[in-house]
Amino acid sequence: MSNTPMAASPLTRAVLEIDEYASGLGWDQPARLFALVDTARLRVQEPALAAQLGLGDEPDAAGLTPIEQDEIPTDKPLDEFLGTIAWPDAVAGCALTVERLMLPPSAEAQVPDDLDEAALAKWVARHPERQEVRMTVAVLRDGARESALRLREKDSPTEVLTGSELVPGLAEALAATFAD
Repeated sequence: MSNTPMAASPLTRAVLEIDEYASGLGWDQPARLFALVDTARLRVQEPALAAQLGLGDEPDAAGLTPIEQDEIPTDKPLDEFLGTIAWPDAVAGCALTVERLMLPPSAEAQVPDDLDEAALAKWVARHPERQEVRMTVAVLRDGARESALRLREKDSPTEVLTGSELVPGLAEALAATFAD
């Protein structure tokens, strides 16, 4: 069972549950997409699926259940793939976990101006201050957002940073999957 804090909001708990799941798979994993469904609604409308997911009859009526989707295609940029997604009404939100290289803000001034996307990726990969990070970002239909960041060098559940505006670009892309 999950070790996520019970005092957190349902969206924060879902993000931390997904982060914990991704952590158990190890690093160097592909991006993973999750539908977020209302747990109480799932128990009523899909009792067999709820039982298969081990949801039982816990009283957590305000919870969200992450359901991993099919693999994300690797032959298409992530933003293009997200632009092809439409969710059924039963899906309350969605989440994505993805690994990336990040640089500290102090390295921003060092980035050469004339690099295309591929050259920039190589430059970042060689930078001595780069950090490998796993980002889990979730959004709900109502606009709520939450993120969790885990650095590879501090790979511990107690070192996961959470916040609603940690990865705003990815949150926007996920929110767009609910646009009519």
